[in-house]
Amino acid sequence: MDMKHENNKISFLDNSEEKAFISYVPDGEVLTVDHTVVSPELEGQGIGKKLVAEIVQYARDEGKSIDAQCPFANAIIEKTPEFQDILAK
Repeated sequence: MDMKHENNKISFLDNSEEKAFISYVPDGEVLTVDHTVVSPELEGQGIGKKLVAEIVQYARDEGKSIDAQCPFANAIIEKTPEFQDILAK
């Protein structure tokens, strides 16, 4: 399984087929995370959390912060102390 980042989306791929993704809208120094989707067969396997971790790392690498409008992404970031620094003020 691979991760692919393009077109404001990080996708989780299985044999080149998108099985999950997290999308965002860039706006200056802020990435607004608007959607996280995980296919039913992968639910409960931590794929969504991995996608949130990927977007957090991407934001850090780019010197940006995150506005987590997606309820799932927001919940993961709020529950993970090491992700708190990336939230937009």
